[in-house]
Amino acid sequence: MIRLKQEELDRISHAVEKAEKKTSGEIALAMIPQSDSYAVFELMAAVLCGFVWFVALLFWINPISEWLSGLFWGTGSDTSVYPIVMLYGFSSFLIISIIYAIANIPVLDRIVVPRKFREIKVRERAQREFLDSGVYDTRDRTGILIFISLLEHRVELIADKGIAEKIEQKEWDSIVQVIVDGIRRKRLAESLCEAVSMCGNLLVKHFPIKDDDTNELTNHINILER
Repeated sequence: MIRLKQEELDRISHAVEKAEKKTSGEIALAMIPQSDSYAVFELMAAVLCGFVWFVALLFWINPISEWLSGLFWGTGSDTSVYPIVMLYGFSSFLIISIIYAIANIPVLDRIVVPRKFREIKVRERAQREFLDSGVYDTRDRTGILIFISLLEHRVELIADKGIAEKIEQKEWDSIVQVIVDGIRRKRLAESLCEAVSMCGNLLVKHFPIKDDDTNELTNHINILER
């Protein structure tokens, strides 16, 4: 899990403050460990593995029955079915529990959960943060949000209506790519500072600073839990 040191957090906040000194636009940043729990997919994968385990055991029913007969008396009677039923049921439940626990490991989540679904969840969570943080409610509708979701390896940049009407999406895509490349090189703080500076240079062309401009959003990156 990527963690930012206090010195890095301060550097990012300073970059936001510096970028906003020359534009009426507002730049907000947020980072979250993961945008969704993905519990449904983890459970589905676990149940599927449990089912495969159960079916595999059926092919070994005779050897298993003989092995159990050596452990329990009376396996030749009418109650002989109970030990093997208990073994199959308990072992399948155990497999489901183990796989469900393992599926919570981030690298496996990225395998279990379809990519398209992950992209949708990150976009939804970014849009929620866009509203919750008040980026949508700036005076001239000139707020942008840079949203990083670590587990999914996704970066979303959402521009409010006032900005989106004047700046093409490809401009934002190039900024997103800077952050993605920085994360890959384990230089998140540096890449965020560069991205913020690029945002500032882009915004000042269309939204120069006004005499009565005020700082409407926090300059600090918002570290979200979920």
